[in-house]
Amino acid sequence: MAGELRPIPLRAGDALLIVDVQSDFLPGGSLAVPRGDEVVAVLNGCVQAFRQAGLPVVATRDWHPPDHCSFRPQGGPWPPHCVAGSAGAGFAPGLQLPAQAIVISKATQQQSDAYSGLEGTALDQRLRQAGVGRLFVGGLATDYCVLNTVCDAVKLGYQTVLLLDAIRAVDVHAGDGERAIARMLRLGALAASSQHIRAGAA
Repeated sequence: MAGELRPIPLRAGDALLIVDVQSDFLPGGSLAVPRGDEVVAVLNGCVQAFRQAGLPVVATRDWHPPDHCSFRPQGGPWPPHCVAGSAGAGFAPGLQLPAQAIVISKATQQQSDAYSGLEGTALDQRLRQAGVGRLFVGGLATDYCVLNTVCDAVKLGYQTVLLLDAIRAVDVHAGDGERAIARMLRLGALAASSQHIRAGAA
């Protein structure tokens, strides 16, 4: 698919949105996404392109209380993960977030979950204050937090670009990731890759 994609030059009003690239979602973490570590180097290239263009970088993170409703001991579907302040909740080692990156914590309350970085957070307000109209999205996981964040971004009117080489899926059911990508594109997200973004920024 990548060979069919066209370069998308970066411009004023663009932002890079990195979704939940946290240690617990990497191989060896408590809720590991298969090959999730592969997105780190790809996203670092994107961060460099956005920094060179003087454009904002945003990172979302799960930031759960220890008894969060999504955890299995509380009846949720997932093992405990990304507990606020824990090593597992930290951004992936090697992820080169700039010091001025906007960090958005989500699902911070015990009784409510949020797969989308735009649900129950100030992300939309922060983006609009920064004059952002187009989002380039990568991160973890394709079929959960990336999917829901992209769907909400499109609904809120952001032109949304999905970085296909910067996402990985949980695939609880085989094909979940591919189905999630298809859904995002049907809703109006555009497909791109990190190579196209770097080319466009040059």
